[in-house]
Amino acid sequence: MKNRIRSIREDHDLTQQQVADALGITQRKYSYMETGTQQWTDDFLIRLSRFYNMGIDYLLYQTDSPEINR
Repeated sequence: MKNRIRSIREDHDLTQQQVADALGITQRKYSYMETGTQQWTDDFLIRLSRFYNMGIDYLLYQTDSPEINR
């Protein structure tokens, strides 16, 4: 998961600090989660999904389509 999340962030030309600010966490905590040092919680996965407007299943490598399945 960490590689996809980092790739998505970089594809959007965002820094870790910018994403962390949007999620309401510190850059350090975001960095730990992006590198896999710390696990993503359900709450942060939901926030990240909303931030990027992508499905959680895409973030978790369950699909290759970033679209949100409703």
